[in-house]
Amino acid sequence: MTDPLRDRLQSALGAAYTLEREVGGGGMARVFVATDAALGRQVVVKVLSPETAEGMSAERFTREIRLAAALQDPHIVPVLAAGQTADGLPFYTMPFVTGESLRARMERGPLPLDEALRVLRDVAEALEYAHARGVVHRDVKPENVLLAGRNAVVADFGIAKAMRAARAETGPVALTSAGTSLGTPAYMAPEQAVGDDTDHRADLYAWGMMAYELLDGAHPFADRATRRQLVAAQVTEMPPPLDARRPGLPAGLAALVMACLAKDPAHRPADAPAVLSALAAAVSNA
Repeated sequence: MTDPLRDRLQSALGAAYTLEREVGGGGMARVFVATDAALGRQVVVKVLSPETAEGMSAERFTREIRLAAALQDPHIVPVLAAGQTADGLPFYTMPFVTGESLRARMERGPLPLDEALRVLRDVAEALEYAHARGVVHRDVKPENVLLAGRNAVVADFGIAKAMRAARAETGPVALTSAGTSLGTPAYMAPEQAVGDDTDHRADLYAWGMMAYELLDGAHPFADRATRRQLVAAQVTEMPPPLDARRPGLPAGLAALVMACLAKDPAHRPADAPAVLSALAAAVSNA
């Protein structure tokens, strides 16, 4: 069976990369593993779906993604290159990370506390590095955290910002229609969910929501079946106290997670260094 999108992507990549297999993705993008012809290494190629790319300037997307490509940190999966297909679908490449996503690991069962804390620390360190350079992720979630050996690395830094900027360039109608769609409702900060301006504290909220799920074993709003219900919960409902759901957690750890989930950004930790400091204190005092 022919695959027109894959064929268009391979044509855009030319002889530099050979698409090998599709490895997933969702409604926003399709994800392929490809071989780099020059170096013989494997890379990941993500191409935005036609629905996602509608009303988007591919040229602006490529310009914006340069900031993400400049991020060089052990806990961040860097962007290697970006481009577009002949019909204007943006794509970008990243190193292939051998391992599994945090989501896949969580689906196999609860993580031991020390392993969960290591993952949370690595993600917070990635946020600290990126935020210091003006890059906010806006879509922190277990699917974007990859486990490579004992280290966790975060993928897709700067992609949401590049997508929003690329839509804004095509006019207010495109931006309004896209508006609040960038991000994942299960981890989306309240201000992001309603389309208000966001800053680095939206990532701290998503980190807190992911931490809650990781430590408790279930997402606090797992019973919300639709996007609308999830968004409403993020805006109006506070999850049950984490220490009530999982007794025995270090008290400082449970308090940190709940602080990150404050509805008002001003009531969350000030920044990622503050999260790392509180995380280290909670572990040392346990």
